[in-house]
Amino acid sequence: MSEQAKSTPIHFVASDGESHVPKAMSAAGTQWAESTGFAAKEGEICLIPSLDGSIEAVLFGIGKQSNPNRSPLLAGLLPVRLPEGRYHYVIEDVLAEDDQALFLAVLAWHLGAYRFDRYKENSKPMPELDWPEGVDREDVLRQAKGSNLARDLINIPANDMGPDELEAVTKGLVDTHGAILTVIKGEALLEHNFPMIHAVGRASPRAPRLLDFVWGDESAPKVTLVGKGVCFDTGGLDLKPSSSMLLMKKDMGGAANVLGLASMIMSAQLPVRLRVLIPAVENAVSGNAFRPGDVLQSHKGLTVEIGNTDAEGRLVLADAMALADEEEPELMIDMATLTGAARVALGPDLPPFYSDDADLVASLSAESRSQWDPLWNMPLWPGYDGNLSSDIADVNHISTGGFAGSITAALFLRRFVDKSRSWVHFDIYGWAPAAQPARPKGGEAQAIRAIYSHLKEKYAK
Repeated sequence: MSEQAKSTPIHFVASDGESHVPKAMSAAGTQWAESTGFAAKEGEICLIPSLDGSIEAVLFGIGKQSNPNRSPLLAGLLPVRLPEGRYHYVIEDVLAEDDQALFLAVLAWHLGAYRFDRYKENSKPMPELDWPEGVDREDVLRQAKGSNLARDLINIPANDMGPDELEAVTKGLVDTHGAILTVIKGEALLEHNFPMIHAVGRASPRAPRLLDFVWGDESAPKVTLVGKGVCFDTGGLDLKPSSSMLLMKKDMGGAANVLGLASMIMSAQLPVRLRVLIPAVENAVSGNAFRPGDVLQSHKGLTVEIGNTDAEGRLVLADAMALADEEEPELMIDMATLTGAARVALGPDLPPFYSDDADLVASLSAESRSQWDPLWNMPLWPGYDGNLSSDIADVNHISTGGFAGSITAALFLRRFVDKSRSWVHFDIYGWAPAAQPARPKGGEAQAIRAIYSHLKEKYAK
């Protein structure tokens, strides 16, 4: 008996097809499906029993096949809802019509099978999926592992994921792929001219630091990733209410996603010279915390008036981005859980991104659609730049009004990018408030599959 024959078939069934039961189904199976009222609605599952009590087949409803908004990631529901065992997709059904849909259906299984059980005593085994022919197994696992790395880092609470632990994870990734890591820590940040990273993190007993690693051929196109690594954010002296601190372990979601993306790039051996910069800090409260109204020097030389200590992420990013810009990379990408304004505008599932590069915007938008990794381009509207004016410094780091908070944050960051040929900023949430297909509740990888696909298309030809 073949390996495939030992597993249970999963039939993908459309509600607008000729029949809700595949032609290959046994008479008993057909009768069972019809008697249960299986209608192939989106996410509907019908388990067909065999005479020995095992499962003969699984019918999985995908809704209307003619629906242009039908998500191929719907298959992410299967590992959550099916009993333990081995399964395989029957690709002669609707999956045979589209190679990308099949790829995403397999990826969805592996994304949907993610569980964060680090602190659980018992863990129930998950069902397993056999690999369909023609699917790039390595790329599925690469994207799933990168996404799940980001999820893990966000989900780990701040007592176990501070700057030290984030550095250790980065060191492990660097060692795995043969990259070179440099760490500038504590008072050395001032010696190397990173005053804003130091100022944001100095109030914590866990020393602030800048993690900086490089990988790849030095002569290859330079791609630089910058991720906000605020491992916990109290708000500083502009203290958050307790209800707003509950999810602040996720304030290093930018760093988590950047590391997940970097793992994909290095695993795929993309022909780029990769640099990753992560300012890792904890925004805490003590006698030496930076204050509202302070004026900070920046790595670039601009002076920055502090409008609110709870807008610390853009400060640490700015120092790291200024360093990245000195190298004149072909592409700089920064990612951060930066503003509540982005969530008010677009909700938790649709991250905005900002760039002046029209070709890059078009490519990322297309990859977002093809990979079902939601993104929405927002404008770097120059009319709001004046809202960052300061009477005593070169710039205030927050808007003088309460409007367009995500846009003005992006405009602030743009002041620290002069030499990079192209730059894009992602204001992600990094969290799934409720479970969805292929997206368990909790820490979430956002935008990195679309970015990876863009980089692969651009450089791996």
